[in-house]
Amino acid sequence: MAAALPASLPVGMALHEMREGGVLVLTLDYPARRNALATPLRDRMADVLEVAEGDASVRSIVVTGAAGVFCSGGDLSSMDVADALGGRERLRRAHRAIRLLAAGSKPVVAAVEGWCVGAGLSLACACDLIVAAEDARFMAGFGKVGLMADLGLPFTLPARVGAGRARRILMLHEQMTAAEAERIGLVDDVVHRAQALPVAMERARFLAEQAPAPMALTKAMLSAGLDAALEVERHYQTTLFLSADHREGRAAFLEKRPPRFGGG
Repeated sequence: MAAALPASLPVGMALHEMREGGVLVLTLDYPARRNALATPLRDRMADVLEVAEGDASVRSIVVTGAAGVFCSGGDLSSMDVADALGGRERLRRAHRAIRLLAAGSKPVVAAVEGWCVGAGLSLACACDLIVAAEDARFMAGFGKVGLMADLGLPFTLPARVGAGRARRILMLHEQMTAAEAERIGLVDDVVHRAQALPVAMERARFLAEQAPAPMALTKAMLSAGLDAALEVERHYQTTLFLSADHREGRAAFLEKRPPRFGGG
């Protein structure tokens, strides 16, 4: 890969890259927050994906998480938006990775172990295929902190499970087992514990052997409308970042207590 990548991530946070032939494997590793999708980690992922997008030797991508957890969501400890421009910029940066995963030319497989929550669910649903271990657990949960689903989830989730089931997932914050997620079409394969990555690699090797142009054009058609959805999301979520209910939800999460929403 020719393009330069940014400086190292903060101590205790990493995005590991591994190549096996035409398959690029990206592993989230942020143990202090169970692989939460912190801003530096999202930025790093977007930069790596941007380089991969221009690298003809990368034919498919696998996204996974370290230490038996896919991604526990956004990093609320660093989510402190002060004004509308700050909120819009935060989402602009976050959307870079989502656009490259969902609408880029490379087929992407998510290998999910353990928790796949909030932004983690968004990340998984931006991938083309989801392989889940039997111990995986899925939940949206954005409303618990006074936010709506973001990172493309209002677009990608209904495309997977239909509008009715998407409403239930996004509004009731129910946890789903891997078996339930497979039943409703949220995930494509359920495998034994610790086998999500090996099976995802099998899928990625198959995809890497296919003609790249049809793959890229198929993804382009299936992601039509994503840009418009992300722009609406950017406007709505920025409004919610500045709401009293989000401030309460964030405080309640960090203080480990139930939120008391007042509607502001």
